[in-house]
Amino acid sequence: LSFKMDFLHRNGVLIIQHLQKDYRAYYNFLNFMSNVGDPRNIFSIYFPLWFQLNQTVGTKMIWVAVIGDWFNLIFKWILFGHRPYWWIQETQIYPNRSSPCLEQFPTTCETGPGSPSGHAMGSSCVWYVMVTAALSNTVSWMDKSSTTLHRLKVLLKSIFWLIQISVCISRVFIATHFPHQVILGVIGGMLVAEAFEHTPGIQTASLSTYLKTNLFLFLFSLGFYLLLRLLDIDLLWSVPIAKKWCANPDWIHIDTTPFAGLVRNLGVLFGLGFAINSEMFLRSCRGENGYKLSFRLLCVVASLTILQLYHFIKIPTHTEHLFYVLSFCKSASIPLTVVALIPYCIHVLMTPSEKKID
Repeated sequence: LSFKMDFLHRNGVLIIQHLQKDYRAYYNFLNFMSNVGDPRNIFSIYFPLWFQLNQTVGTKMIWVAVIGDWFNLIFKWILFGHRPYWWIQETQIYPNRSSPCLEQFPTTCETGPGSPSGHAMGSSCVWYVMVTAALSNTVSWMDKSSTTLHRLKVLLKSIFWLIQISVCISRVFIATHFPHQVILGVIGGMLVAEAFEHTPGIQTASLSTYLKTNLFLFLFSLGFYLLLRLLDIDLLWSVPIAKKWCANPDWIHIDTTPFAGLVRNLGVLFGLGFAINSEMFLRSCRGENGYKLSFRLLCVVASLTILQLYHFIKIPTHTEHLFYVLSFCKSASIPLTVVALIPYCIHVLMTPSEKKID
């Protein structure tokens, strides 16, 4: 097994060197595609857009993203995957310490284990949900045997794979993943998304279900971590190695640590549970205004605008535990804002004007 992994790593390094040599001019595009696959963009861009247009798809998107990222964390802990930018410095397979040179970038130095790729997994599961939803809605109002429908299916599937390949290449290009890690990520994301295609119960999940799911995900992760610590297996082994071999200390960010992603996802799911079961949501999105296109479009614009302002809220990183608590609160506020607060405010603003017209 060790020989096979060395083979994958060594050939992966050759691919990275080739990409960095021949595609350096496309860095800006590749960096953009890396951001497209960033799990954080799922909550700040894809979710607010889709939820206001189709609540079923938006809700499914959150569940798929959270559960997919949770599985990603567990598999990272199990597989102990190295990242290229530190593996070339730690491995002993290169003679006379003649390690190949890999260029690093501001987004290279992620601190968690590398396999499977979280960006590739998050991108594939969310885009799988979006493309599947688009195909499902199209089939419902078009003739199944029409040429136009067939062409649309081909187009949507082509877009899906084009985005996934671009995200994978970008992650390999910046030397934060080996090729086999991004491939595993894409496959894992699609499997999670497909599983939720056959799980209709999440659309009617109660607040209790959200809280129990959150508690299970947290306790399982914590229990798994503590169990392996008792067996003298440090699941945070990658953090000091990442700090050691990162070319620029400023490129190391606490929000790339394994627990940062877990806390962020738990916060989002927690916030969604409260928002969907809130009185504000029932009065606005499930009320009379919720069926109006003008109301939904206003909610989309307001949500995307306000969530962009969230990027200016910087959480202090000097205390790790405080960072996790504040990160949880900030993440929980995203679905609360998108699902409950903004729709309710727009609902209140629209209602008086309609009464005056009458």
